[in-house]
Order: sequence, then C-alpha cells, then structure tokens
Amino acid sequence: MADSDLASGFIQSLYKPSSLLPIARHRESLLYLVETYPVTIVVGHTGSGKTTQIPQFLDQAGWCTGGKQIAVTQPRRVAATTVAARVADEMRCNLGQEVGYSIRFEDVTSAATRIKFLTDGLLLREALVDPLLSRYSVIMVDEAHERSLSSDILLGLLKKIRKRRSDLRIVVSSATLQAEDFLRFFAGADAEHANGNGATELGGSIGKIISLEGRMYPVDIHYLEQPAEDYLERAVQTVFDIHTKEAEGDILIFLTGREEIDSAIEMIVDRLNSLPPNTPSLLTLPLYAGLSTDQQMYVFEPAPEDTRKVIVATNIAEASVTIDDIVYVIDCGYVKLRAYNPKTGIETLTATPVSKASATQRAGRAGRTKPGKCYRLYTEEAFETLAEATVPEIQRSNLAPVILQLKALGIDNIARFDYLTPPPAQLVIRALELLYSLGALDDYAKLTKPLGSRMAELSVEPMMAKVLLAAPTFGCMSEVLSIAAMTSLQGAVWFSHEGERKAQESARRKFAAEEGDHLTLLNVYQGFVTKGKKDAQWCKNNYLNFKSMTRAVSIRNQLRRYLERFDINVEESLSTGTLRVGGPDKAEQIRRCLTTGYFSHAARMQPDGSFKTVDGGTILHNRKADWVIFHEVMETSNKTFIRDISKIEKGWLLEYAPDYYRIR
Repeated sequence: MADSDLASGFIQSLYKPSSLLPIARHRESLLYLVETYPVTIVVGHTGSGKTTQIPQFLDQAGWCTGGKQIAVTQPRRVAATTVAARVADEMRCNLGQEVGYSIRFEDVTSAATRIKFLTDGLLLREALVDPLLSRYSVIMVDEAHERSLSSDILLGLLKKIRKRRSDLRIVVSSATLQAEDFLRFFAGADAEHANGNGATELGGSIGKIISLEGRMYPVDIHYLEQPAEDYLERAVQTVFDIHTKEAEGDILIFLTGREEIDSAIEMIVDRLNSLPPNTPSLLTLPLYAGLSTDQQMYVFEPAPEDTRKVIVATNIAEASVTIDDIVYVIDCGYVKLRAYNPKTGIETLTATPVSKASATQRAGRAGRTKPGKCYRLYTEEAFETLAEATVPEIQRSNLAPVILQLKALGIDNIARFDYLTPPPAQLVIRALELLYSLGALDDYAKLTKPLGSRMAELSVEPMMAKVLLAAPTFGCMSEVLSIAAMTSLQGAVWFSHEGERKAQESARRKFAAEEGDHLTLLNVYQGFVTKGKKDAQWCKNNYLNFKSMTRAVSIRNQLRRYLERFDINVEESLSTGTLRVGGPDKAEQIRRCLTTGYFSHAARMQPDGSFKTVDGGTILHNRKADWVIFHEVMETSNKTFIRDISKIEKGWLLEYAPDYYRIR
C-alpha cells in the first residue's frame, strides 16, 4: 500500500505499510493454526502488528462469511478506540462500518461491522444476552498477560463456551512469559499430549503457540546512582537534559496518574522559557484513561517542524498503544494499582513499585523505530528487588461486580468456576456479603429477581446500580440518573489552569451544595443542560470540561434507556433552578437513596476533622459533617483521601442496611 495515494490529513503512524510489519511473514502459518486448532496463543512484542493485522488476516481468510464477526478485546478503552480507528483507516472504511468499536457507554458499530474492537468487560456483558457469544466466529483476547480482572474471567468463560461450540476459534495474544500458562489452561488434562513420535507436545490437539518476534532495536538502560528524592522533579530535569544534549526523537514519560501528569506538564511548560535561544521547542501531551477519545488521538500526530514531542502517560502507554518516533523513555518506577482490603471493604488506588516485567515493557517502547535510551529514575539495586510480574487483578480487587456478573451468566458455583488464578477466599466472601446486603443475592447466594438480575444488567458498579434501582421509591429518579452519569466521569469534570486557582475555586462555589459532592455534581449537570449545552463559553467561564459534560449527557441517556427497558418510569422531574434541588426534602431523599447503595462506604467525623470508616480506618477530608458516605478512596504517598462525599444521618445506615451492620 503506497503512501502517496493517501489523503494527507491522516495520522502518519498508521501508514507503516503492513507488509513491513514483523507479522506479515507469519500470515500463512497463523491462518493454518487458527484453521486447525480451537486455541492459538500469539506471542509478540507490542508493535509487531498483531492487534491491527490478525483481525484483517482472519477477515480476508473468510472468517466473517455468513454474517459472523471477529471480536478483538482490549483491557483498556483507549486501546479499543485507537486501534479500531487505525484498522478502519487501513481497510479504507469509515469507523463504525466494517470496523467498529464498543466501549462502556459508547457503541460505534453497525449492521455492516465485521471486525469489532471492544473492552473485555463489554464482551462479558454481551454474554448476558448471548451466553455462547454465537455471533462471533473468532474471539481474540489481546494483551492477556496484563491479567485484568475482566480478561481473566473472559478466558474462563471462553474455555466453558468452547466445549459447546466446536466452531469457535480463540486467539490469545500475550507477552512471552505467560504463553505456556494460557495454553495449559485451555488444554487442561490434554496439555501434555504425546505426538506421533512418542514425544510430548504442549497443547495437544487443543492449541499451539506461535511467536512473532517484533523488530526491536537495542535500548540502553540508564539507572540513577542515588535514589531520587522527588521523581517528578527528576523526570522533568531529565526531559531538559535529553532535549539539550541528545539527538532528535520523542520522549515518553511514565508517571502514576492524572495529577502527576498535569503537574509534570505544568513544570515543563514553566521551564521552556529558560531554554537557550534557537533551541527547538517542546510539545507536551498527556495520555491517561480519563481523556476523551479525541484528546487521546493527539499523541499519535507527528510533532510539528523543529519540535520534540514529550508524551506524559500512565501505564496505558506500556502495552495497549504503539506510539511511533519514541526514542527516549523516562520511567518513574511506580504504577497506581487498585488494591482492595477485604477487612475494611475499601478499594484504594495506591502507587506501587512496578514489576520487572512492566519495567522491561516500558523500556521496550524506546526501541521501536531506531535504537533508544531508557532512563530509570531508580537505582539498579532497586530494580533487582522488584517483583517478577504484577499480581493479577483478580487477587487484589473488589470482586462484587465480577461475582454479580458470573451469577447473572448462570454460573452459580463461584468456587468451581475455572479461573486462571483462583481469587483469595477472603475476597470472595467479602463480595458475597456485600451483594447479599445490597439485596442482589438471597440466603442461598442465588441472584434475586428482579433486583439482582437488573443490577447485573446495568453498566455501573453494584452500589450505584442499587441506588439507581432504589430511586423511584425515593421519588428522585431523574436526579440520581444525573448523579450516576457525573460520578462515572471519575473526576474529569473540572479543568484547571495554572495561576487561576482563585477564580476556579469561586466558580466551583457557585455550584456547591452544603450536603456534599453528589448534590454539587447534580447542580453542575443541571447548569450545563440549561445553559452550557448551547454555549461552550459558559463551560469555559465556569472551568468545566465541555467534552466531559457532553459525555455525561450521553451516559445519562444510556442509563435511562436501560431503566426504561425494565419498565421503570423515568419521567424528567428536573427542576431548572440550580443549587437547591427542589427544596430540602428532595435533597434529603437523594441522600437517603445514595445511602441504600453506599452504606458500606460510611465514615464518621473525628474531633481532628478527619473521618474514621466504620471499621476504623482513618481518612482525610476537609469538610464538616458528622456522618458521610463516599464514592471512592484515593491514596497518595502518605495520606488517604475520600472523593465524592455526602452527609448522611447515622440512623439511615441501620434503616437501609440492617443486615450489613448486624453482620459487622
């Protein structure tokens, strides 16, 4: 495919002629394996072309005839959307036609779609409606070595489905380390199978491993001699060292989250003026999960003339997406991981040292187009002490959403389900307790009808699902829908500009409700639909993210459609006035309704202004209130904060969750 005949406005990195990708020469053997064996494990570096090319090979080989589709699952939204756009471009079709994607609250597919990229969690949801996933001829689970919660469960489900569908083909793409584990998992007792010559062969008649060695250029690894006191400061300093002393090539920095990314970008922009005259410019771009699809696409655009691109990313950039022209990688050595404490029932996002596997993956991003350099902001001794691989999500997460889904899929015996790695018993017990207290499971741990099955069908986590389904009883359906849509934006509601903190604070105060954040978010939403929707300037003046707010409107519409499907009356009772939500009684009804779902996230104010959770953990927040419920917990290096809180009365906890507080 020649570059010359393509429209010039395309993302340049898309047009590496696919015949040059390492995977091209494996095409025949790959198609042969898929034809012959039910399971094919593909091992290849990120960038070998497996995600973009394998679905196209399968489509060309006729796996989509008879109206069948090929599903390619990704652990992250960013990857599903960017890869779909790339493949649609290569196939010269509009996104949403032959090639589409489906992520939570966003479906860009049509009757013509043959190749569908989706998150692994979304394919699990499809199984609720179609338990054998019968519309797909091939299901490819990409980046399976990341061991996300949904992909682990999906692999267990596919193993089950395979026994009932001999026509289904499963392709699992993985980094080297885990390929044999995946094959053993699918082959089960047949794993070590004697071939014709009497030698044992891994995978037997069930599957095979194929390795596509990616083109990797050498990467020089540099460590610090002394540990860095502040890796953020050190990362920024390293950017300027590279920029002033090293040859051209873009820089990729790995940090742990959005706050750090924003600070790093501010620090870099502040120091640009101190560069010597005639030095080329720096263009800094963020990359993290909360960005809109459009914002994420910027990182793939080539840098302007005389400009070096600096991409500041979370571990999203570690595996899911390939950004060309990266020559230098700066690795802070940490990643934010979800960790669920079954004792307190609280899930925190905590910065944790990366594993060796992750560090290697990060360094590899520098050797894609030519030899590169990786600067690790830690010592070589520290690297030697890192764990080999990251603990799979299933062993450190709140399992309530997953167990609810398995029950809805008809898998009642959670303990007997075939897991790649079984979850710890404590986590399972805690999840069953919570689902029972929410009313989703009965005394026999069976899904309740209609509440439990409806909670499983709503695409929000169980606590919020319960709140939505309880809302008609409290007469606040419309308001709770808006709150659910706003909280699913995960804090991407406001934007900040350096030096405008005061103006920003006073903008926020306009919407503040003394009862707490949930009602404040509701005020923001109502302000947006009455004024901001037609007037982008309104958002700017109020420091609100217009794209996020538009997304909230679309999420709310989708949640409304779900509830209408359950024949729940979703009449629009939105009062137009902001700040007071239909008078004090309405505000109380909303807070009571929130308590029916979030009772396990309750905390009490201490004399020093901090909060103690029901089981004794201490959490900081700068609000005055006796009892509160909260949405989530964030942990920084030395403090724990709660986000999205609302005042409640202690009596409500006993009223709406007597079982839970009796169990405790």
